[in-house]
Amino acid sequence: MVKIRLKRLGRKHSPFYRIVVTDIRNRRDGAPLMELGYYNPMSKQLKLDKQAALDWISKGAQPTESALRLINKADENGALITLEVAKKERLSKKAAEKAKALAAQG
Repeated sequence: MVKIRLKRLGRKHSPFYRIVVTDIRNRRDGAPLMELGYYNPMSKQLKLDKQAALDWISKGAQPTESALRLINKADENGALITLEVAKKERLSKKAAEKAKALAAQG
């Protein structure tokens, strides 16, 4: 079976991934059939050949959950993009109660 998955590169505490097509019997860092792009989680940069990925999926390749998420977020023409990260607003308990009280009044 052929899978689309991430191949880890980089050093300790600074990962860098290549998005590759490989046989499931190969090791994670083994030789791939094809490299589709890369993802840098530290800078949130993604470059992926989406057409090639969709072509492999149509041929029967199974993407992993993380690879599928990146394929869905990739640009149609394969350009380098920076992914947005949802930032949670962190408030202290006192500030959260105050914001809740203001929302209830207005």
